[in-house]
Amino acid sequence: MRLLVFIIIVIPCVVWSQTEPKKKDSTLVQYFYVGGDSLAMDAIYLDEVRILESLKFIDKDERINYLILKRKTLKVYPYAKLASERLEALNERLESLENKRERRRYSKMIQKYIEEEFSAELKKLTKSEGQILVKLIHRQTGKTAFELVKELRTGWRAFWYNNTASLFDISLKKEFQPVDVKEDFFIEDILERAFQSEQLERQKSAFYIDYFSLTEKWIHQKPTVVNPKN
Repeated sequence: MRLLVFIIIVIPCVVWSQTEPKKKDSTLVQYFYVGGDSLAMDAIYLDEVRILESLKFIDKDERINYLILKRKTLKVYPYAKLASERLEALNERLESLENKRERRRYSKMIQKYIEEEFSAELKKLTKSEGQILVKLIHRQTGKTAFELVKELRTGWRAFWYNNTASLFDISLKKEFQPVDVKEDFFIEDILERAFQSEQLERQKSAFYIDYFSLTEKWIHQKPTVVNPKN
């Protein structure tokens, strides 16, 4: 897992009205002002709650694979979240530094911090956990691990790191594609359920993901009918 240790270390280098509270019989009432008229709001508006239905698996094996995938996803997601946070912090800080020497110094400082705190844990990841981590890095940063290495190092080094990873069945170019890959949908489902149960701290993905459309596709999809005349 020295490769993934390197990746994590390098990644760091419609409001339409106004409301006004008004007391009425010791009860707090809110009013909408529309066209100069005030309309009392009797309903209580709560935060959005996303109701997740139970998953339906093709067979027992798919269910077992889902449970294995769940364990691995919950394990590596915090590292992908950390990568996104460090990358954002690094970019913000570097934008404020004009001196190249200060930029290099700051990048090394962040790399040292990440290495000392997380290297030992990252080295314990299995091959499959490492590949899930690569996908989640893409989910959280919007860039593949290969692209991040290429930006912060050289394209040639990124090429060789990807080739080395391929020897261990890990591709740094792997993207998170829940629309096209069912396993990635399962990963998204695992994350959404973990966010809602507060098992994981939610962090927005780098790109829009419509969970319910994905559920409709992968769980409620109808079998394709093949016309033998075609």
